Amino acid sequence: MSTANRSNTDSLAFLLTGIPGLEALHMWISIPFCFTYIMTLLGNSMVLLTVRLDKSLHEPMYYFISMLAVIDLTFSTAVVPKMLCVFWLDSREIGFEACFVQMFFIHTFTAVESGVLLAMSFDRYVAICNPLRYTTILTSSRTIQLGLLSLARGVGVMTPLMWLLTSLPYCKTRVIPHSYCEHMAVVELACADPSVSDLYSLIVATLLVGTDSVFITFSYGMILRSVMRLTSQEARLKALSTCGSHVSIILLFYIGGLLSMYLQMFSFGLAPHVQVLVADFYLTVPPMLNPLIYGIKIKQIQEGIFKLLRQLAGLSVSQAD
Repeated sequence: MSTANRSNTDSLAFLLTGIPGLEALHMWISIPFCFTYIMTLLGNSMVLLTVRLDKSLHEPMYYFISMLAVIDLTFSTAVVPKMLCVFWLDSREIGFEACFVQMFFIHTFTAVESGVLLAMSFDRYVAICNPLRYTTILTSSRTIQLGLLSLARGVGVMTPLMWLLTSLPYCKTRVIPHSYCEHMAVVELACADPSVSDLYSLIVATLLVGTDSVFITFSYGMILRSVMRLTSQEARLKALSTCGSHVSIILLFYIGGLLSMYLQMFSFGLAPHVQVLVADFYLTVPPMLNPLIYGIKIKQIQEGIFKLLRQLAGLSVSQAD
């Protein structure tokens, strides 16, 4: 950022409106968001603790699920606490740096989650289409490397975007008509041409989402073809059931993200508060649902959680005695 631009932004703080037009209902609106955040913390922490303590879950698939849990915890914590401060305390001010740090976390971990979902589709492809080589192809160290590669990719492509955005001078109204520092709403406050950052963000989004979704679709297409060749109906159902939770998470992530993005870009005649609510729910609901979907769909996770709860219950009883 240039010296002139920095002097204009050192003391700059943005103001978040929350839900435009529904400010009087903020206290009631906060209830579902507070509930989803608590459930996100409990559900994802339970998944992490279960995978950590149950040695039978020390396999690549469960490591990827743990990565998703970490992403969901980080993603939600970057957004929801400040959102609740706006709803509960009318604490609408957010500093210039804090706003872009929040935006960086949102964009980066969205990209990281896309990369992890791609790695998970590769994991299922190898497990079903080439099971004899599964343990040699997807070792624990290689699984961790894929996770770190997804993180490095997210940070690498989003850091230049943040530099482009913070280099813009912001001299218009300080009011962001959102509950968090939503990208397009913030860029609209710039008093310089943001075409370079807009082009960069469009290219990055197209390449990341486009490339990942194409490879994910290809992986599951190959999986489906391989499953249909199985002669046993029971074997088919078992193979498909192992992919059901992954497909659910993928659809929730990509369809929800595209819906939220297009509603921010084009109003389609919707009221502003509807657009904001859709964006807020996309950032808060999937992180809550992900551990629930895995807990319901994957028997090993479900059994591990029940086992952990029984151990905790037994520990509390013994301490009471």
